[in-house]
Parts: sequence; C-alpha cells; structure tokens
Amino acid sequence: MTTAAIAPVLFIGGMDSSGGAGILRDAATAVALNAPYRVAVTAVTAQNDQRLSAVLSMPPGMVAEQIALAAEAGLATAKTGMLANRAVVEAVAAHLPPLPLVVDPVLRSSSGHTLLEPDGIDALLALLLPRTSLLTPNLPELALLATHLGLAGAVETRIAAALLARGCAAVLVKGGHGDDPAVCADRLYRHDQPMISFQAPRIAASLRGTGCQLASAIATGLAAGMALEPSITKAKAMLTERFAKARGVDQPLRD
Repeated sequence: MTTAAIAPVLFIGGMDSSGGAGILRDAATAVALNAPYRVAVTAVTAQNDQRLSAVLSMPPGMVAEQIALAAEAGLATAKTGMLANRAVVEAVAAHLPPLPLVVDPVLRSSSGHTLLEPDGIDALLALLLPRTSLLTPNLPELALLATHLGLAGAVETRIAAALLARGCAAVLVKGGHGDDPAVCADRLYRHDQPMISFQAPRIAASLRGTGCQLASAIATGLAAGMALEPSITKAKAMLTERFAKARGVDQPLRD
C-alpha cells in the first residue's frame, strides 16, 4: 500500500501504557501496512503485560472533538476498540461520519478488568451494531454479548444470527480461545451466505493486542479498497506471521 492510495483509517480506542494493545497497536499495524491513520483516544490506562491497574475515561465531548477534527480531512474507514462507558459509545455513534466500520468489542482485559461497562455494552448493541460492517468478537466476548442479548449459553451460530438481525453486516468470531491444538479458525457469518472459516496454524506464543491488530489490519484493507474476505485473509496472515516470529518458527506460513 502507499499513503497516496487511500484516505486515513480512524482508530478509536484506549491508550495502553505498555504499548502492547489498543491505539498504539492499531498505529503500529497501520505503519507496517504503510497506511495513513488518525486516532481518537477514549481512555488512558496504566498497565503492563501482567495487569491493568487504572483506567481514566476521556470526557465524551473530547472523544467527539477528536473524531470531528479527524473527519475534516476525509476518512476511508473507522475501527473501534475500547469504548469504556455508555457516554463514550453515544459520543462515537453521534459524531462518527458514515464509514465502513470495524468494531472490536473490547469488553474485558486479559486480567479480568472491565473495559466497557454493562450499560455501555447495551449502547454498543443498540447504537453502533446497526452501522457495523464487521464485528470481531473472540469467544469470551461473544459469550458476554450473548448474555446482553438474552442468549446466555446459546450456540455460536444462534448468537451470530442474533447479532446480524440487529443490523450488523458481518460477524467474525475469532478462534484464539478455541480448543483445537493445531488450528486457529476464525469464522465469518453474513446474511444469507454460508459461513467461511479462515484457518491458520495455532502457534504457542504469548502476545498482547492480537485482536486489536487483526481488526485494525482488516479496517486498513477495507480502506485500500479490498473486499472483506481478502482483507480478513491478509490480516490473519499478518497476525500469524507475528506469532511465528515470537515463537521462532521458520517454516512457511499458510493462511
């Protein structure tokens, strides 16, 4: 990609002080793809690779102003991560211009800290889901969304169908928390289309910000004019390569 080829992607999310996830991971992904970007920070966190100790949410007016100024020069796509609370979700929904939108539902930290309050999850489902081009929950996030939909314990296909019925155009259920020891499969659900599985070798390596990277790489692909499926394929290959480098795997990778 070249920066002249596409308008910027807008990343909306939290600032991870360790640099492992959030807006900083989104930015690093865009830089690796040679793509322009803008950011709107929703929260500042104090954390490291072991724990999150503090969260300071941005005032919704500040979030709205960041989005408004980013949009003045034109944007290609947007991607949301941590949204913190209902007021921030409402600000994003009210001020984000009509764009292809990738929503990574960042609900809890890996250490169990709440990153989107319960009424914020309800607001996300009501206000952002109907305009979402792609929702990218992992399995724990899918289960929590299901609880808010009144579908606790339901099978994946039923939960995905309920999310699509709420107006979401596509749902990519990430398989990183799956139990297959050899393969990590992400499953794409869309209206009136068969499910598609995107598979890659499961590589045992501990990394943070993998969900941020996958969603931001997909949003960057969409900004470059790629269709959804090849955007996912390229993003997953990029993430698999990162896992391989962390693990020191030398064999060629396959999507």
